Amino acid sequence: EVQLVESGGGLVQPGGSVRLSCAASGFTFGNFEMHWVRQAPGKGLEWVSSISSNGFSTYYADSVKGRFTVSRDNAKNTMYLQLNSLKTEDTAMYYCALDSGGVGRGQGTQVTVSS
Repeated sequence: EVQLVESGGGLVQPGGSVRLSCAASGFTFGNFEMHWVRQAPGKGLEWVSSISSNGFSTYYADSVKGRFTVSRDNAKNTMYLQLNSLKTEDTAMYYCALDSGGVGRGQGTQVTVSS
Protein backbone atom coordinates (compact mmCIF):
# COMPACT_ATOMS: atom_id res chain seq x y z
CA GLU A 1 0.00 0.00 0.00
CA VAL A 2 1.33 3.39 -1.01
CA GLN A 3 1.80 5.66 1.98
CA LEU A 4 3.07 9.23 2.08
CA VAL A 5 3.54 10.96 5.42
CA GLU A 6 4.29 14.67 5.56
CA SER A 7 5.83 16.43 8.55
CA GLY A 8 7.69 19.56 9.57
CA GLY A 9 5.08 22.28 9.28
CA GLY A 10 4.24 24.87 11.89
CA LEU A 11 3.76 28.54 12.64
CA VAL A 12 6.42 30.72 11.02
CA GLN A 13 6.89 34.47 10.87
CA PRO A 14 6.96 36.22 7.49
CA GLY A 15 10.46 35.97 6.07
CA GLY A 16 11.13 32.82 8.04
CA SER A 17 12.00 29.31 6.94
CA VAL A 18 10.81 25.78 7.49
CA ARG A 19 11.69 22.37 6.06
CA LEU A 20 9.04 19.83 5.22
CA SER A 21 9.64 16.10 4.92
CA CYS A 22 7.73 13.40 3.10
CA ALA A 23 8.35 9.80 4.12
CA ALA A 24 7.32 7.28 1.48
CA SER A 25 6.59 3.58 1.76
CA GLY A 26 4.80 0.83 -0.11
CA PHE A 27 6.40 1.46 -3.50
CA THR A 28 9.82 1.80 -5.10
CA PHE A 29 10.34 5.45 -4.23
CA GLY A 30 13.48 5.91 -6.32
CA ASN A 31 11.62 5.01 -9.52
CA PHE A 32 9.08 7.82 -9.27
CA GLU A 33 8.98 11.53 -9.93
CA MET A 34 7.51 13.15 -6.81
CA HIS A 35 5.54 16.31 -6.21
CA TRP A 36 4.53 18.85 -3.62
CA VAL A 37 1.11 20.46 -3.76
CA ARG A 38 -0.64 22.78 -1.33
CA GLN A 39 -4.11 23.92 -0.46
CA ALA A 40 -4.77 27.31 1.07
CA PRO A 41 -7.91 27.88 3.13
CA GLY A 42 -10.93 28.07 0.85
CA LYS A 43 -8.94 27.36 -2.31
CA GLY A 44 -8.20 24.38 -4.53
CA LEU A 45 -5.06 22.31 -4.75
CA GLU A 46 -2.07 24.17 -6.19
CA TRP A 47 1.00 22.45 -7.61
CA VAL A 48 4.16 23.73 -5.91
CA SER A 49 7.15 21.69 -7.04
CA SER A 50 8.31 18.45 -8.63
CA ILE A 51 11.51 16.45 -8.61
CA SER A 52 12.68 13.74 -10.98
CA SER A 53 13.23 10.20 -9.77
CA ASN A 54 17.01 10.67 -9.53
CA GLY A 55 16.72 14.18 -8.09
CA PHE A 56 18.63 15.79 -10.94
CA SER A 57 15.71 17.79 -12.30
CA THR A 58 13.50 20.09 -10.27
CA TYR A 59 10.53 22.25 -11.19
CA TYR A 60 8.75 25.06 -9.38
CA ALA A 61 5.60 27.12 -9.62
CA ASP A 62 6.35 30.75 -10.40
CA SER A 63 4.90 31.75 -7.04
CA VAL A 64 7.64 29.88 -5.14
CA LYS A 65 10.58 29.92 -7.55
CA GLY A 66 13.72 31.22 -5.91
CA ARG A 67 12.31 30.72 -2.40
CA PHE A 68 11.54 26.99 -2.17
CA THR A 69 13.93 24.11 -2.83
CA VAL A 70 12.89 20.50 -3.36
CA SER A 71 15.25 17.59 -2.77
CA ARG A 72 15.15 13.88 -2.10
CA ASP A 73 17.15 11.10 -0.50
CA ASN A 74 16.29 7.85 -2.24
CA ALA A 75 18.28 5.84 0.29
CA LYS A 76 15.90 7.10 2.98
CA ASN A 77 12.74 7.06 0.83
CA THR A 78 12.24 10.70 1.77
CA MET A 79 11.58 13.93 -0.08
CA TYR A 80 12.06 17.40 1.33
CA LEU A 81 10.84 20.92 0.66
CA GLN A 82 12.84 23.81 2.06
CA LEU A 83 10.69 26.91 2.32
CA ASN A 84 12.55 30.21 2.68
CA SER A 85 11.46 33.87 2.64
CA LEU A 86 7.97 32.79 3.57
CA LYS A 87 5.01 35.06 2.85
CA THR A 88 1.55 35.09 4.39
CA GLU A 89 0.20 33.81 1.09
CA ASP A 90 2.25 30.63 1.56
CA THR A 91 -0.09 29.63 4.39
CA ALA A 92 -1.56 26.28 3.37
CA MET A 93 -1.71 22.58 4.00
CA TYR A 94 1.25 21.06 2.17
CA TYR A 95 1.08 17.58 0.68
CA CYS A 96 3.49 15.31 -1.10
CA ALA A 97 1.95 13.35 -3.93
CA LEU A 98 2.54 10.94 -6.77
CA ASP A 99 1.48 13.43 -9.41
CA SER A 100 1.03 17.16 -9.79
CA GLY A 101 -2.69 16.80 -9.24
CA GLY A 102 -2.22 15.45 -5.75
CA VAL A 103 -2.90 11.77 -6.39
CA GLY A 104 -1.88 9.56 -3.45
CA ARG A 105 -1.18 12.49 -1.16
CA GLY A 106 -0.87 11.97 2.57
CA GLN A 107 -2.61 13.77 5.41
CA GLY A 108 -0.55 16.89 4.88
CA THR A 109 1.37 19.24 7.14
CA GLN A 110 0.12 22.74 7.94
CA VAL A 111 2.32 25.76 7.34
CA THR A 112 1.00 28.99 8.79
CA VAL A 113 2.88 32.20 8.04
CA SER A 114 1.86 34.93 10.42
CA SER A 115 3.37 37.56 12.69
